[in-house]
Amino acid sequence: MPRVQTRHNVPYFSQWESPELVLDILAGTLAAAADPRWADSGAADPESYDFWSWRICGMACLRMVLGQRGAPVPPAVTLAKACMAAGGYVRRSHPGGERLDGLLYAPFAAWIAPAFGIKATVHPDLPQPEVAQHIHDGGLAMLSVHPWIRWPDRNPPQTGGHLVLATGAGDAGMWVHNPSGLPDHSQENAFIAWDDLGRFYAGRGMLIHPA
Repeated sequence: MPRVQTRHNVPYFSQWESPELVLDILAGTLAAAADPRWADSGAADPESYDFWSWRICGMACLRMVLGQRGAPVPPAVTLAKACMAAGGYVRRSHPGGERLDGLLYAPFAAWIAPAFGIKATVHPDLPQPEVAQHIHDGGLAMLSVHPWIRWPDRNPPQTGGHLVLATGAGDAGMWVHNPSGLPDHSQENAFIAWDDLGRFYAGRGMLIHPA
């Protein structure tokens, strides 16, 4: 790893409108539909918000990038529907209810380039040193990790399945904004050691290039 430390100033957005309630939502003691700020998401009703809020970690990361650049930050579900129209999500019906495929990296990257002027490159194989160097060079990274990264001392059953935004890198590890992180613990600029990251990281993601 380069023997330097770089941390970018990036605003934080949760995938739920009330970041302070994430622990209750994850624990099941509060339904996402009961989030008092659900309407801020752009969803048509609490049920639609409930469906999308569990699935839009990528849109939360995009909102963070837009905020860093001083660009307008659209509501999360509004972004998600535009992303779906561009092929970044595919909504399907099945016997157990509706499912959502995505975030699909290539359509997402193709969408945000003309829509927001953001250059993102897709990397099915993205080693940790390459992520670190990209951050040192001024960029950010959306990384596929297991959701349990919010508890870095745990051993997840697999890697991937959730997106976080890497905002900083140093000798010992990296800093991430986690859209489903826990309040006062693992949401904004959460540090994770390189050795621990390997348990959660699927080795793929997208590099967000500097403006």
